[in-house]
Amino acid sequence: MKSISAFAPATVANVCCGFDILGFAVDFPGDEVKLTLREDSEINITSITGDEGKLPYELERNTASVAVISYLKAIGSSQGVDIELRKNLPLGSGMGSSAASGVAALIAINHLMGNPLTREQLVPHAMEAERIACGAAHADNVAPSLLGGFVLVREYSPLDIIKVDATEKIYCTLIHPHLELKTEDSRRVLRQTLPLKDAIIQSGNIAGLMIGLTKPDYSLISRSLKDVIAEPTRSVFIPGFSNLRKIVLDAGALGCGISGSGPTIFALSETNEQAVAAGEAIQLEFLKHHLKSDVFVSKVNQEGARILKGE
Repeated sequence: MKSISAFAPATVANVCCGFDILGFAVDFPGDEVKLTLREDSEINITSITGDEGKLPYELERNTASVAVISYLKAIGSSQGVDIELRKNLPLGSGMGSSAASGVAALIAINHLMGNPLTREQLVPHAMEAERIACGAAHADNVAPSLLGGFVLVREYSPLDIIKVDATEKIYCTLIHPHLELKTEDSRRVLRQTLPLKDAIIQSGNIAGLMIGLTKPDYSLISRSLKDVIAEPTRSVFIPGFSNLRKIVLDAGALGCGISGSGPTIFALSETNEQAVAAGEAIQLEFLKHHLKSDVFVSKVNQEGARILKGE
């Protein structure tokens, strides 16, 4: 097989209380990457579509190529490859856009090379791509995009990633206002120290969310979807955010929060009907602030990135 296309889904990182340690994948939207093996050792990005000309073609600055280069070095290969990237995720959206590009490229190159690495072994290479995208090699987007479902990053040194045995009967709503927030800017406003009181509250919420997802206990999930670390500072970038939690709960959803570093809002619900209602309610709130938005509703994706087709 000389050519392969792969799809990597959007992800929700942090999930309120799980700052930098928790994320999950959704069914759509996502990025697509097509890789074609070359007869030489050159690596090229031959085309990028859907990005309005914003993404770089330089190999050391694009997450798809950085991931591929890191992977090939790890397996000791000098294989050349052409990379075609189709961006379906908006940049700076808080939906794991940079992660999806790198993950799709990794799934594709691993397949073309005969799948010598497991998906878990691909995570560090996707993290290297994240490092050049936002300055931090975090895993809470790339791990769920690779593995699917809810993923807990228990430790970074050494890397310890656990796929959470969470209920599959839960729906996610993504509401993306037409704003762009750079991850590095959203990280810059975070507090560098944390009061003991806040650490205790956050620990209780992450423990409650884990238990709620695995039992499942939807009331406990709802009570635990609260963040006292990142949300208080990041929410100032999102017009109308202070009203969103009440709006979502009134629509019947379990709760909501900032997806990743924002500005996308995510909501979790027990039913598709509640998920749709939550999306419509938040869209109306954004319109009050003269903001248009896109809404995506799906179950939590359990499979992660996937191969689309080969030639």
